[in-house]
Amino acid sequence: MERLIILGSSNAVAKKDQENSYLLVDSGTRKILVDCGDHPAAGLARAGVTLNEITDLILTHFHADHVGSLPLLIMDMWLEKRSTPLVIYGLEYTIERAKKLLELFDWHMWSGMFAVTFRTIPESGEEIVICDESIRVSALSVLHLIPTIGLRFEFATGKVFSYSCDTEPCDNLLKLAKDADVLLQESAGGLKGHTSPEQAGTIATQAGVKHLVLIHYEARHGEDFLLSNAQKTFTGKVNLAFDGMVIK
Repeated sequence: MERLIILGSSNAVAKKDQENSYLLVDSGTRKILVDCGDHPAAGLARAGVTLNEITDLILTHFHADHVGSLPLLIMDMWLEKRSTPLVIYGLEYTIERAKKLLELFDWHMWSGMFAVTFRTIPESGEEIVICDESIRVSALSVLHLIPTIGLRFEFATGKVFSYSCDTEPCDNLLKLAKDADVLLQESAGGLKGHTSPEQAGTIATQAGVKHLVLIHYEARHGEDFLLSNAQKTFTGKVNLAFDGMVIK
């Protein structure tokens, strides 16, 4: 089953019907969680996925709205008697801090703790993060306030989903999004380290994207404002991400 589920779609300030931005990518053989800023156990339950079905966790960067619930995620998996290993991927900057965060909770001392492997993604050049018969996941550094990666998911059927994560427009973002069926583009606004909806449309046009989905946006601007600004620079299909949205 090839699908991407938006577990959370908000910017850094969650709303009553929007959690912070995080995703589940399901290739059939793998269930890949991307970030964990809110309460992943609840978000996954709403999507009909159990915690212990998660095979991999990718941390895009070390901001609280993207990694704040990492200790809770690990604890919940442990409480649910997870026995299979979990692989956590991220840049060295991110992994070092993630380990320190977990160490505050003495997680290695929990009785019957399952195995966790950390895999560091290099900051320069394209890195194949995950590759099997069902999916190929690659990462490139993008231009945020701290070291951050964007992601590209290439499924066995040839379908391509790209996720910008938090970033200004940059060359690596265009590489990640090139000819993608779906670009999930952060659209928090044209501030340093972020992208406006209008810039998101430009990126989608330049990359030859078929479908643009705005995420990590400021909902208080209103749907019409966000979509109309993206449509100024992109003539293809545009939607706003929402919690629970499934993209196939």
